[in-house]
Amino acid sequence: MPILGLSLLLACAALLPGQVRTVRVPMRDGVYLAADVYGVSNAERKPVLLQRTPYNRKAAATIAQRYAADGYVVVVQDTRGRFESEGVFFPYNNEGQDGFDTTDWIVRQAWSDGRIGMWGASYVGAVQYQAAAEDAPGLAVLAPTATWSSFHGNIYSGGVSRLALIATAAAGLYPPPSGVSAPTDWYQTLQALPLADLDLAMGWRIPWLNSILTHPRRDGFWNRLNLTEKTGKLAIPAQHVVGYYDFFSRETVANFQRLSKNAAPQQLILGPWDHGSIGKRKLGEVDFGEASDFNLADENLRWFNSLLKSKADSPTPGVRYFSMGDNQWKSAAQWPPETTQATAFYLHSNGQANTRTGNGRIDRKPPATNEPGDTFRADPANPVPAWPPAPPQAKFNAFWGPVDQGPNEDRPDVLVYDSGRLAAPLSVAGPVTAEVWVSHDTPDADWVVKVINVWPTGFAQNLSVGIQRASMQEKPPAGQPYLVRVDVGHFAAQLGVGHSLRVEVTGSYFPLFDRNTNTGLGPYDASTRVATQKVHHTRARQSKLNLFVLRP
Repeated sequence: MPILGLSLLLACAALLPGQVRTVRVPMRDGVYLAADVYGVSNAERKPVLLQRTPYNRKAAATIAQRYAADGYVVVVQDTRGRFESEGVFFPYNNEGQDGFDTTDWIVRQAWSDGRIGMWGASYVGAVQYQAAAEDAPGLAVLAPTATWSSFHGNIYSGGVSRLALIATAAAGLYPPPSGVSAPTDWYQTLQALPLADLDLAMGWRIPWLNSILTHPRRDGFWNRLNLTEKTGKLAIPAQHVVGYYDFFSRETVANFQRLSKNAAPQQLILGPWDHGSIGKRKLGEVDFGEASDFNLADENLRWFNSLLKSKADSPTPGVRYFSMGDNQWKSAAQWPPETTQATAFYLHSNGQANTRTGNGRIDRKPPATNEPGDTFRADPANPVPAWPPAPPQAKFNAFWGPVDQGPNEDRPDVLVYDSGRLAAPLSVAGPVTAEVWVSHDTPDADWVVKVINVWPTGFAQNLSVGIQRASMQEKPPAGQPYLVRVDVGHFAAQLGVGHSLRVEVTGSYFPLFDRNTNTGLGPYDASTRVATQKVHHTRARQSKLNLFVLRP
């Protein structure tokens, strides 16, 4: 064994319970990564819990100490090029091999019993899949929260970039150079065109941001960070946690479903959270009550104990999901729950569904006649805001949380379809898709579909949203009707008596998603066109929303 490796081993072996020691872990290219080691006891081999983070390993100290007190050795490591670790940081670029090298080092330590669990959210969740895809030694169980296995699927939805997320993340990972300030008016900054020069509009060059925004298609650019095929073959237990309002919800659910096809136990936990609010009872303008309280560290620990210690209080693999509205936790063997029925809700109108005072409606009956279509004009210079108060208050908000959508529904470029007040509760749990017959007079257009729970007070709570860019699907020439399929996400909710189910259709959702210039000329062009967009609902072209409704 190299002298350096031996010295590290001896240093860690000498730790007393409750102590923490910082070590330098060697990578294959000679770079050393800083890590804190907790919970080492003399002459005792234990299972190891590992977290690899670009956000400062010291931030995990409290949880690490708690896990160590429960009988684990805990290793928390700064990723390459971050804080006290050597090397150059480039997001996700080296995490697979660095994860492999780190676990390879761990299993050779005197305090390791050879079994490793990894935990963490977002970036810290993705590095788990990257290590697993490399067949990292000793990796026995995962707890990836709100993360991806296909980076393109995280950055793009329906071929449209999650603009606010990408830009603000880039500004955090690559802060402005000395003498340059980050934007103070993000809402205005994110309207800059062409997208290829967004970093210049922000004030400094960020090649990582530029490359992401100029590769909207799932082409070879993304191959290195496409782990879908590799992770789909993994027989490794994993606990998947995410919120309905999290931009990672689709990827997380897909990861659970993919890994569930293999022999290892999987657990999916879905709650009423966005990316930064897991475990909190209030999000946006909605308080989900005491029942929504959730402790992620507790859940992760129970999961590890069940697989690395065989404790009796182990969680049951399967699905735990929070139902909004009735505010209850429920269990199922799969997602969507086995107690649901796929149900279509059809869009209707006599051609005037514009605004919530129009005549758009939604019900379970397909059109019996050829109803007139609904038309709106989508202007890139005046996009529909994802957060309704943003434009009038000159504010920017990157989260997709439950806030009153009423102000949007008064715009003429938003089509509104409403069920009317429900006479009986409607309980929904599962993925949501929309099949909408559309046409437009421009080379390109976006189609946004949003599901709303309208309270008796009139408060319009957004439940889920999806978007699809026309140029990312096969379509006929401009002006000809075609079917667009929109992935509207996942949620579980009970719409009570007196509530109504509402669907919005529009052409933008800014700045959570970038605006379509409607020209079809791509991210290097700054020209724009106003699109006239039409939704059809006839006997031959039935536009509908597909929900999974719980059977009574």
